[in-house]
Amino acid sequence: MAGEKIEKKYTTISIPTPLAEKIKKRIEGTGFTNVSSYVTYVLREILAGIEEEKTDEAFTKEDEERIKERLRALGYLD
Repeated sequence: MAGEKIEKKYTTISIPTPLAEKIKKRIEGTGFTNVSSYVTYVLREILAGIEEEKTDEAFTKEDEERIKERLRALGYLD
């Protein structure tokens, strides 16, 4: 099991050449070895942020009900 190699599958996505050139300039001197690795990193970061936004509710429904009950008990809500 420790010696097994996991096969990664890839696909090809086309981006405009001027954008690819801008990315090449941007990654010069960084740890990114090519445009694909940088684009993959950026997309993962964006998707992680979106997923985090979905799970970041101010209060759960249970929290909201507890707060309402406490406010009722204090006389702030009817």
